[in-house]
Amino acid sequence: MTAQSRPRGRRERAKVDKHRRILDAARSLFADDGVNSVTTQQIADRADVAIGTLYLYASTKAELLIMVQNEKFSDAIDDGLAAVSSAEQAGSTLTECVLALVTPVVACIREHRENGRTYLHELAFGDPAEPHRAQGLTLAWRLEAGLADLLARDAQIGVDDAATLARVITAIIHVTTTASVFLGDPTDAILGHIERQITAVLARRAPPGR
Repeated sequence: MTAQSRPRGRRERAKVDKHRRILDAARSLFADDGVNSVTTQQIADRADVAIGTLYLYASTKAELLIMVQNEKFSDAIDDGLAAVSSAEQAGSTLTECVLALVTPVVACIREHRENGRTYLHELAFGDPAEPHRAQGLTLAWRLEAGLADLLARDAQIGVDDAATLARVITAIIHVTTTASVFLGDPTDAILGHIERQITAVLARRAPPGR
């Protein structure tokens, strides 16, 4: 390793460390107080970085929330896909398999209602070219693709219909977890609303018993 390359290595390690401290600080403050009650200055102070340094990693508080929620969203999708595999091995119905996939995602969104609601709003209405939002949208497409793949394994549902149904189900999740009328409902009730809607959507697509 040359003398010139060593400083670059140290700078890169310092950059990674600052990014992690900022992310940890944002995660902790958002979890405790909610995104609307936290300022970027508080996050910078908790991370022990200058506010200007924080803005090198995320230019707004919304971007910081997206960074935090993207990690949780990714883990929730992984958990859902794993749950589908277990449900299929157990001989579960199509609807039960779909619910196995979406339940960790709903739990993730509802872990902190204000944060989850704001996250989905930012993904839907923010700049899709912004890198953190783009990553979040990629995760949303991964969830939709997982649903489409699951639905397409049913002999009564074609590939095109599976993609359409997956889009409908993700819309159901988005509306039910963010709509003001459901905001005060506990997560179990939210899952009940979603289950009834998914059952209605799949009722004419799946054969009896599925």
